[in-house]
Amino acid sequence: MSTKYKATTTDEAYFITITAVGWIDIFTRLNQKNILINALKYCQENKGLEIYAYCIMSSHIHLLCKGTDGFVLSDIIRDFKKFTSKKIIQTINDEPESRREWMMEYFQKACEHLKKNQTYKVWQNGYHAEHIYSNKFIKQKIDYIHNNPVKDKTVTSPEDYYFSLARNYSSLENDLDIIVLSLF
Repeated sequence: MSTKYKATTTDEAYFITITAVGWIDIFTRLNQKNILINALKYCQENKGLEIYAYCIMSSHIHLLCKGTDGFVLSDIIRDFKKFTSKKIIQTINDEPESRREWMMEYFQKACEHLKKNQTYKVWQNGYHAEHIYSNKFIKQKIDYIHNNPVKDKTVTSPEDYYFSLARNYSSLENDLDIIVLSLF
């Protein structure tokens, strides 16, 4: 298996994007966003995940992060995706969701071609890890993540988007603690 765009080392930071299959807008509801926030918190507390920037969009999540304390980022992301997949499916089934039938059918068809026995596939394969190699690159990626909801026209100001690093960097209320970098 190729290691291109994989975070296979420890203590090195990466810019990653984890995307739903078919770019489905799963994360339009608060309950689904909270699954991701809680899973990220768990990974921070129990799996050595350090987060410097993040943004939860409707169909994907961006992270500037690294694995620490001997944890390899690729293992953390694998476990994150496995756990959140199960929780997302459970939430779609257990809570009000107007698109339930369509989403469940899509997730089921997304894994029909897989060799291993799997009922649903929520996340695309991989997470497109880009190794962080300079402060300029860090600033570029933080700016990109910071402005993603503005570019998407979800909000007019980055700080207005609750599920992103912009609130952390502006010292506003947020649900996910991150390590704020002073590169600006």
